[in-house]
Amino acid sequence: MPDPTYRPATLLVHAGTARSNFDETAEALFLTSGFVYANAEQAEATFAGTARHFQYSRFGNPTVAMLEGRLAALEGAEACRVTASGMAAVHAALLAHVRAGDRVVAARALFGSCHWIVSTLLPRYGIETMFVDGADLDQWREALRQPTRMVLLETPSNPMLEVIDLAAVCRLAHDAGALVVVDNVFATPLLQQPLRLGADIVVYSCTKHIDGQGRVLGGAVLGSRAWVEETLQPFVRNTGPTLSAFNAWLLLKGLETLHLRVAAASATAARIADFLAAQPAVARVLYPARADHPQHRLAMAQMAGGGTLVSCEIAGGKPAAFRLMNALRLIRISNNLGDSKSLVTHPATTTHLRIGAPERARLGITDGVLRLSVGLEDGGDLIEDLATALRAAA
Repeated sequence: MPDPTYRPATLLVHAGTARSNFDETAEALFLTSGFVYANAEQAEATFAGTARHFQYSRFGNPTVAMLEGRLAALEGAEACRVTASGMAAVHAALLAHVRAGDRVVAARALFGSCHWIVSTLLPRYGIETMFVDGADLDQWREALRQPTRMVLLETPSNPMLEVIDLAAVCRLAHDAGALVVVDNVFATPLLQQPLRLGADIVVYSCTKHIDGQGRVLGGAVLGSRAWVEETLQPFVRNTGPTLSAFNAWLLLKGLETLHLRVAAASATAARIADFLAAQPAVARVLYPARADHPQHRLAMAQMAGGGTLVSCEIAGGKPAAFRLMNALRLIRISNNLGDSKSLVTHPATTTHLRIGAPERARLGITDGVLRLSVGLEDGGDLIEDLATALRAAA
C-alpha cells in the first residue's frame, strides 16, 4: 500500500497492488476458483480463521483483493468488499444489516431498482420502510424521531440530480441509531467523499465511471473495518454476489484513468448544460454546478465539481423528447451512464418506469425529462449533435 498521503491520481494507479513472486508490472489476473494448502494443518487453520490464506474465490481472490484495497484507499475507507453488480452492493449493504422488526428510512429519489428494494422487498421480510423528500430536512427530522436501523440515499440523485445535505442527515440519522448508506455513483469518489461528511457506508456501481467503458458489471461497498468484516463479509461469503477476477482486473485498469475521464467529461457536461439552458425548446436544465440548480450552494460545498450527468426537460413532453432522441447521431440511446461514450435515456419509460406515474410526478420526472451522460467525445461535436436534434424536437 502506498503512502496514504498520496493524491488521488497516484492512488488510482498504485493503491492495493500486491505483486506475486514473478514481480509483474501490471496487476496479476488470478483466474482460479480455489487455492491449495501446504498441509492439512494450514487448511484447518485457514478455515478456523487463525491463519490468513485464500480459500475459495467466492470468499476472496488476490485480484479482487487488489481492487478492494485500491477503492478503500481512494475513498478513505477502512475496508471494502466488491460485488458482481451495483445492485448486489446495495442489496448486500442493506440485507446484511437489517432484520425483521427494524426500520429503514430512504430518500424518495432513488434509482428504480433501489426504490423497489425499499418499497417492495424489505417489507416482505418484516422491515418497516419510509420515504422522505431528500432535500427537505424537516421531513428527515420527523422521520428520524423514531429509532431507525438504516438510512439510504443517493446524492446527486438519479435522474433529477437532487442534492442532499449529507452532514445534516447523518447527524439526524446517528441520533436515531441508524447507519447511513450513500449511493455515490453520480459524484464518484473523486467529486464527493460521503464518509468525510458523516456517512457510515458508501456503495457504488463500478459498472459506471469506475469501469467507464461499457465493458463489465461490478459493485462496491465501503465502510469501517469492523462493520465490513463482522456484518457484511458473512453475508457476501454465504450468499455469493461474487465479482469475477477478470471483471476485477478490468476495473483496476479502469481506475487508472478515472481522474482523467471524470475531469474531461465534467468539463464537457458543464458546457452542454449552459448550451441547453439557452435553448427555447428546453424548459429547464439541472446541473449541480450551475447557479440555477435548486441546491447549487450545497452541491458546491460538498462536491468538488458538477459531475458528468446533465438532466433537462424538453418542452412538448414525450413526443418532443422522443423526436430529439431519435434525431441524435453521435449521442446514443442507452440506460447506462458514466461511459466514455455519451448516452441519453428517457427515465419515465426506462429506469424509472416501474416506480409508477404518481411517484414520478412527485419526483418531478415528467415525460419531457431526459438524462444525458456525457462521455469523452469532443464537446463541440456533442453540442452540434444536440442542436440538430433540438431542431427536430421543435
